[in-house]
Amino acid sequence: MANEVTEIKATLKYLRMPHRKVRFVADLLKNLPVDVAEAKLTVNPRRSKEPLLKLLRSAVSNAATNHHLDTKKLFVKTITVDNGPMFKRWITRSRGGVDPIQKKTSHVTMVLGVSDHPIGGTFTFVRTKKSKKETKPEKEEKQTKQPKQEPVIKEMKEIDTPKPAAETGALKKVFRRKAI
Repeated sequence: MANEVTEIKATLKYLRMPHRKVRFVADLLKNLPVDVAEAKLTVNPRRSKEPLLKLLRSAVSNAATNHHLDTKKLFVKTITVDNGPMFKRWITRSRGGVDPIQKKTSHVTMVLGVSDHPIGGTFTFVRTKKSKKETKPEKEEKQTKQPKQEPVIKEMKEIDTPKPAAETGALKKVFRRKAI
């Protein structure tokens, strides 16, 4: 076939992580079958695994739906992580000075290659579809209904009790409400 696709490209731009941290995880995926790369990403403890996993699944989905390719023949051909634009902020310091804060971003480009024969198949991921949120059954009304009680207003009566004798000494100074 003249129109046979040998590469599938997926990009992720403006990822809010420094390129050095993303590149560390991305280098683990080069030349791996798609299922092995997905398995490595799921067990990786680094924070950049989530966007890379999402990008990998997107590239595999593109290959399956757009180009009608078998996902067992796919492997990660190349993955490049470049630095994107920097958000520049400032933080105040003593004596009117400032320190710069650089919030770095990255651009990730993943290219999946298609092999002649199926590779991988070591791991199988079963994804459950998200179902609609099940509603909880309404709470059953209490069988013994209590009659509504009318609010009872009680009048406060002044109680003529002698006030305690004034405390003397240090406790009086510590616990007094207002300064004299």
